Amino acid sequence: MEFGPRQEILLPVKPGFITFSLVTGFLLNLLPTGGFLHWILPDFVAMILLYWCIHQPLKIGIGAAWIFGILMDVADATLFGEHALAYSMMAFIALAFRRRVTMLKLDHQFTHITLIVLVMQIIVVLIGLVSRDIFIGWAYFLGSLTAGLLWPALTYLLKLPQRPRSDPDRI
Repeated sequence: MEFGPRQEILLPVKPGFITFSLVTGFLLNLLPTGGFLHWILPDFVAMILLYWCIHQPLKIGIGAAWIFGILMDVADATLFGEHALAYSMMAFIALAFRRRVTMLKLDHQFTHITLIVLVMQIIVVLIGLVSRDIFIGWAYFLGSLTAGLLWPALTYLLKLPQRPRSDPDRI
C-alpha cells in the first residue's frame, strides 16, 4: 500500500466557501443534459458532499447530506427522500472510510470514491425499482466512474482557497 505524500498545511476552510461549492454543485446538477452526456456526467452534489465529508467532517456530515438530498428530490421531482437517503448513506460511508481515503495518494483514491458513489447510485436505483417499478438502465452507473476520474480535479479546485499565498517578501 502506497501512502500519500507529505501532508500540506492548509488554511482553515471558510463556511461560505463550503456553501458556495455545494450550491455550485447543485446548480451543475440542474443543467439540462441529454443523451450520452446525461449518463456520463457525475452527480456533482454527491461528489462535493463526499469531498467535504472526507476533508471537513466536523462541518459537513450526514445532516447536510440529508438536506441537499431533499433539495435534489424537489429539483428532480423524484420520490421525496430518495436522494436524501442515498446521500446520507454515502456521507455515512465517507465518514467511516475518511481516514483510509486521506492516507492514499490522490490517484489511488479512485477505487474508494468510485465505490462510494456507486453505492449511492445503487440506493437510488433500488428505491426507484421499489417505488415506481422503473429501472433507470445500466448506463446510469457510468456516473460513478466519471466521479472517480474527476476526483483529483475536484480535490485540486476545492483546496485552492485553502492553500497559503506565497509571500513576495520572503527570501
